[in-house]
Amino acid sequence: MLLDIQNMSVAYGKAVALENISMHIAEGEFVAVLGPNGAGKSTLLKAISRSQPSTGTLNFRGESLQTVPSHAVVGKGICHCPEGRRLFPDLTVRKNLMLGAYLRNNAAEIQADLDMVHGLFPILQERGAQTVSTLSGGQQQMVAIGRALMGKPSLLLLDEPSVGIAHRLKMEIFGAIKRIQQGGTAILMAEQDAQSALRIADRVYVLEHGHVGREGTSAELASDDYIRQAYLGVA
Repeated sequence: MLLDIQNMSVAYGKAVALENISMHIAEGEFVAVLGPNGAGKSTLLKAISRSQPSTGTLNFRGESLQTVPSHAVVGKGICHCPEGRRLFPDLTVRKNLMLGAYLRNNAAEIQADLDMVHGLFPILQERGAQTVSTLSGGQQQMVAIGRALMGKPSLLLLDEPSVGIAHRLKMEIFGAIKRIQQGGTAILMAEQDAQSALRIADRVYVLEHGHVGREGTSAELASDDYIRQAYLGVA
């Protein structure tokens, strides 16, 4: 098992954001987390990357992450692409990408992964010397995903990668995310676009009010009447 979470809870003061969440991710698996705003999706990813304290069991490849500081999680093989992208707007595309490799020192491997990112998102090679703030929202999302990949993760955490992006670029990004998984990287993606998530993920957890309301394969949930009505708009 790559990631194993048991009875995880997260609170902001007296407000409970997640309560007794249990889930798992296997090596190379693509898992999506669906749910409305405020359901706890972003909190879950922050707890895994240790930028938000939590209680319960959080094991990565059999090792507990509960005492691992957030800055050390990347070195364990978990890279978090946060909601809102959090790029360095005044730096170039290339410099933003290279910052993702700051813990690495093998120049040949870093270049190979940069080539891989350029293969996924060719526009980033074309715009390598361009300041990130001048890119479109979709192109900035590509930079954010590319930067996370430059950390060479075993588990990539993606928080709402499709928010605020034109449909054409969103489809391009989802296609690239699927290819990332096919290359061997496990993915945990929080997403509101249920239709796209169900199309590309292996399994899905549905978060509602800080709890896991439903879970199953994408095929199972795509045929679930509640999911069809609440998330897919199908009567």
